Amino acid sequence: MGFIYEKLVRPAMFTLDPEVAHERGVQAMALLGSVAPLRRVLEAWAQRPAAHARPIECFGLRFPNAVGLAAGFDKNGVAWRGAAALGFGHIEIGTVTLLRQPGNDRPRVFRYPEHEAVINRMGFNNAGAEAVARRLAGQIPAGARRIPLGINLGKSRAAPLDKAVQDYLGSFELLADHADYLVINVSSPNTPDLRRLQEESWLRELLPALANANHARLTAGKPRRPLLLKIAPDLDFLQIDAALAVIAEFGLDGIIATNTTLARPGPFATVNQAGGLSGRPLARRSTEIINYVARATNGKLPIIGSGGITDAASAGEKLDAGATLVQVYTGMIYRGPFFARDLAGSLAARQDRIFGF
Repeated sequence: MGFIYEKLVRPAMFTLDPEVAHERGVQAMALLGSVAPLRRVLEAWAQRPAAHARPIECFGLRFPNAVGLAAGFDKNGVAWRGAAALGFGHIEIGTVTLLRQPGNDRPRVFRYPEHEAVINRMGFNNAGAEAVARRLAGQIPAGARRIPLGINLGKSRAAPLDKAVQDYLGSFELLADHADYLVINVSSPNTPDLRRLQEESWLRELLPALANANHARLTAGKPRRPLLLKIAPDLDFLQIDAALAVIAEFGLDGIIATNTTLARPGPFATVNQAGGLSGRPLARRSTEIINYVARATNGKLPIIGSGGITDAASAGEKLDAGATLVQVYTGMIYRGPFFARDLAGSLAARQDRIFGF
């Protein structure tokens, strides 16, 4: 299937504007998700290569395989059921903001096929937390899904930094009932000042507020949701140490390493295009950060590794560095919709070798 995609489908898709191609991909997955018999047949086929894999227990959830779809593909929760039928072990939707917003001006997505890379400056375009909550309320509920569904939360562009806590809390209250886990995204480079929320002083306001709201669910008779923080690859190790200290102090459940980068390594040094770089050029830096976090926390903090995964070897590097799970997005653009199926099967075979099955 990968050969057909790379030789026939991808060349046709790449004649389209990148964002138009993305929108058509979302529409196709939404259609797949709406046709239950087709979805079930495809799901059975896609899950077969990793069907014998040992399920992964992580922050209180059970994942059938290690490969997830990163936030950014399905921003509004319209296509996750279709995506779930393609072999993924979890899906993360969003980024969702409290307020509906159109994002940055187009064009805002740029492909670099020779490097299997993308630069985007989307700017959290989404329908808003209330609309996403309404959509998910009519679908399979949290706790009853075959694979976990994460919801990635960001700050509304219209909310100033001193109102960021209230903005995130508003999204949390609307969406927590519908998520198997929630991600606090403070690391996108495409919303002004958002990355300042990674500074320790801001994290010490934001994280305890969300942790307290999460704990309050228990007193209301609702389940607590795992909370994760998503960090940028552009943090230095001292900044990562500060973030890890706050995560430990307020009992967050995990970390996603990493988001896109503002760095322009190697051939991108002369690329004059604003936005976050993802794909193969990010692989080394994201793995370095995963390894650092794993060592700094003695392997006790679950890590979802993301950034530059294009094949089983690059996914394996993330796991070897200390990640428990991995996520892909740009890799799927270049390798096709069944990339997760192929990757999960390869990682299952790798697991067999490691554990001697």
